[in-house]
Amino acid sequence: MGSLEERVLQANNQSLDLLKRVRDLELENDTLKHYIIDLKARVAVYVPMRDDPVDMKVAEFINNYPDRNKLKIMFMRSSHGVYEFGSKRINVRVEKGRILIRVGGGYMSIDEFLD
Repeated sequence: MGSLEERVLQANNQSLDLLKRVRDLELENDTLKHYIIDLKARVAVYVPMRDDPVDMKVAEFINNYPDRNKLKIMFMRSSHGVYEFGSKRINVRVEKGRILIRVGGGYMSIDEFLD
């Protein structure tokens, strides 16, 4: 009879271990769901041309812009350094890691341009 009690005890312990693992997996599943929702909110909205360093920088700026809803007009690449911004055709260059937009006879930062 001791053998039967041992088997019942072992089965109960296995059941408790399995329940604990199920709870742990449910918690991990919830964490992953929240992570996926967060990632979907950050999905890139601008995919750059990989061989164009200016476009890569423009994409980095747009995709990391804190309030993308303010970017109502999107940059559309025409060619290297040339973009359509709404109805405007603009020239863009990168200098010392900063995005500069040609305005008149000079350049201004992309932040100034967007304001």
